Amino acid sequence: MKLRVGSRGSNLALWQAGWVKNHLEAGGCEVEIKIIKTSGDTLASASLIQSGIKGLFVKEIEEALLEGTIDLAVHSLKDLPLEQPEGLFLAAFPPREDARDVLISRHRRRFEETERGARIGTSSLRRQSQLHALRQDLQLVPMRGNLTTRIDKLDRGECDGLVLAAAGLRRLELDQRITRYFSPEELCPAAGQGALALEVRRGDQRAEKAVRSLDDSATRKAVSAERTALLHLGGGCETPIAAYARIERGRLKIIGVVAAPDGTRLIRAQAEGPAEAAEAAGAELASHLAENGAQDVLRAAR
Repeated sequence: MKLRVGSRGSNLALWQAGWVKNHLEAGGCEVEIKIIKTSGDTLASASLIQSGIKGLFVKEIEEALLEGTIDLAVHSLKDLPLEQPEGLFLAAFPPREDARDVLISRHRRRFEETERGARIGTSSLRRQSQLHALRQDLQLVPMRGNLTTRIDKLDRGECDGLVLAAAGLRRLELDQRITRYFSPEELCPAAGQGALALEVRRGDQRAEKAVRSLDDSATRKAVSAERTALLHLGGGCETPIAAYARIERGRLKIIGVVAAPDGTRLIRAQAEGPAEAAEAAGAELASHLAENGAQDVLRAAR
């Protein structure tokens, strides 16, 4: 059986597609990776925050999947809109990498040692708002591009530090550059951060069966809770909403943050329930955030 896997062309995206390829080939499949350029790659100089476009890094890949030029798409889950196009569905969520955010510093400084007024690069509203809440003195500067591009910009002195996802650095074996891991309570991650999503066409039993063995139950439950919370809050990649879930002894615990972009107001909440009722826990989290004024903050942010 041969499967054509669609991926973006960045180093990280190709690592992720390669990981899937290796595991599928171990199961007896023949796999070809096809590189697809997305709108997010084409608009590399545009601000993700200002674009207001959901799914910048997935649109063309999903179109190729619907057209049948690929059989399977490998996505970073945090880049995916909450709803898939008609005819597609998420068939598997492989085991999640570290979901935390981290700092890498040009001068190898920890976050607490970073000088006042330091320029920290990130184009994520979620990160910006929570960083402002931690350190009002920092200058937060837009920093676009794939992971290696952003690191090159740091090394050229365009900023003093970068806040990134630990998962990408670990996958590319760049984690030795990390100078600070932020706990989810300090910087709550994006929903789905660190997780991959494998998307196939509905009715393609061949592809669905092939990826079934890569699905991790704990990851599926955690990210389902996180994405449910976003769905109930009406959020997406352009709003400062964070959610992170984990499973401990059969219980799913989820925390969430809705933040004003300038960090002057952060609304935090948490919820807990049986792991088998992950979506209910996500909905409960959204309800707690809403009760504490989340919608007011989100309206102001929009």
